[in-house]
Amino acid sequence: MARADVLESVVVPVVESAGLDLVDIEQKPGRLKVTVDRKGGVDLDAISLVTGRLSHALDQEDAVPGGHYELEVSSPGVERPLRRPEQFLQSLGEQISVRTRAGIEGERRVHGTLVSAGEHEFAIEGSEVPEGRRTFRYEDVDRAHTVFDWRGALAGKSAPSGRREHKRERAERRIARDDEGERVSR
Repeated sequence: MARADVLESVVVPVVESAGLDLVDIEQKPGRLKVTVDRKGGVDLDAISLVTGRLSHALDQEDAVPGGHYELEVSSPGVERPLRRPEQFLQSLGEQISVRTRAGIEGERRVHGTLVSAGEHEFAIEGSEVPEGRRTFRYEDVDRAHTVFDWRGALAGKSAPSGRREHKRERAERRIARDDEGERVSR
């Protein structure tokens, strides 16, 4: 398998030259999945363009040792992976699911509302979160992703993904409500 930094050095320029943002690179034996997005979403033409360019660039740079792999380029969909701090920041106020690495203290799988995200850690709150709030260091997380409210969407109650700003503002107001200065985080 190729090293992550080598793959990124080939993938990022190709993705950005097409006016897209890199969401994730996932490599498994014989498979390379590249997830891309842009404001307003991506269409099939953009994905097709990036797929062709990436295939050519990866083969030219021999970025995947052995050269035998299946390349998949896709959009993140409604449940988006969270891997980098900026992705957590963009998802403030949303429901997320977190799975920690083995050996980390506390429950391994936790669901809640993402209420803060910084350079080294993030926090979630909710009724399913032990003690109501939990802070995670990014390096302690095996996987994290946003959780779409399918029941709410079917009932017409879920906010569409275009309303993330509103959800983020609600989360920030809820966090900043503490007038006594007790636990204000941003």
